[in-house]
Order: sequence, then C-alpha cells, then structure tokens
Amino acid sequence: MRSDHSHGMKLVILGRDGTLNHYRDDHVKSIDELQPLPGALEAVARLNHAGWHTVMATNQPGIGRGLIDMASLNAVHMHLNQLLAEKGGRLDAVFFCPHTPEEGCSCRKPLPGLVQQIGQRFGVDLQQVHMVGASLRDLQTAQAAGCVPHLLRSDRLGALDEAQLAALVAQVPGATVHDNLSAFAEDLILRERRARADARGESLAPDTSPGDLN
Repeated sequence: MRSDHSHGMKLVILGRDGTLNHYRDDHVKSIDELQPLPGALEAVARLNHAGWHTVMATNQPGIGRGLIDMASLNAVHMHLNQLLAEKGGRLDAVFFCPHTPEEGCSCRKPLPGLVQQIGQRFGVDLQQVHMVGASLRDLQTAQAAGCVPHLLRSDRLGALDEAQLAALVAQVPGATVHDNLSAFAEDLILRERRARADARGESLAPDTSPGDLN
C-alpha cells in the first residue's frame, strides 16, 4: 500500500457516523446527539499534525426525508469542527449527499460521485487517497472511486465475530481493518515513516503499536 505522497497533497477521506461519532439509526439531528467516539477526534489531530489533510464524506438522507434541515446539519458540523479544534485537529471540508436512496443520485455512497467531487476539489489522484469508514458501503465507495479502502470495527461493526467480519472484508479486496480511528492513524503514520526510511536506505525501530487485520 502506498502512503508516501511526495508529489501531492496527503489526503484522508473520513466517514462520519460510526467513524467519528456514534452511529444512530434515527440520524444525528442536533449537536446534542453528536457523540464523538473515544479517541476519534484525537486521531484526526494526529493525522493533521503528521501532514495529512482530512475531509469528511457522509450520506445524510435525513435531509431528503425531512428529518433534519440544512441549518441543523450545518450546526452539527460546526460543532464537530469546534470539538476537533479543541483537540488540535480540523476537517478541511465536509461533503455530504442529502438525497434518499429513491432519488437515484450519483453522490450517495456506495456510488463514487461524492468522492470524485473531493478529488476534483483538491486536485488529488484518488488512487493515493486513503478512505476510512465504518460499513461495507464505505469500502465499496472507496473501491468504486479508486481509493485505498479502510474499515473500522469500533462502532457499527462491533457485534460482528471474526468470521462475519472476514466475509464482509472479502467483498472488497485490499481493504484493511482497524480496531478504531486511532489505530488507523497510527498505522498510516507508521507506514509513511517506514516508506520514507526505506527511500533513504534506513530502518526504523520495531513497531510496538497495535496491529491491524489485513
């Protein structure tokens, strides 16, 4: 997996629900319902401090269904950015699909439209972009857009056993599973350090950070 972005912006695309905050079946409709996952905000800050730009891509069909309006959604995302700022992190941008599945848009994940918009906005090669989410849909989106796919098992998938998780991941070859966003950040930063060391003909001390499942 390539993680040395020596010729362009280092970009990570994050899902929202189940990645940064606890997933809710009834949608996050207000700032009070936005509950960050343990360590997730700090993980974004660690990525930022290591030179990675972070952008969020999220389906928000609650807008299309009339469960939440744009003002409320903007308030939720402003609150999320405030919480990130308190940890020293930030999102460069938020991209969202407001449509219901019935509307047949091209921007609703797992279709790649939303991610392609991000690629165009930031002028990046999506094959060099890491996309991390908390569902099979996120993996399929990354695959469709040509990104490097990553899956978190810390929230929405926490009830799956190893066999169920392996069956899910097998649907998207090349996907990597991490315990949570902190583990993803540690892994990505370490991979980049190793790539840079290899390019210089050096070696790093053995890694003692939590492993991940390939």
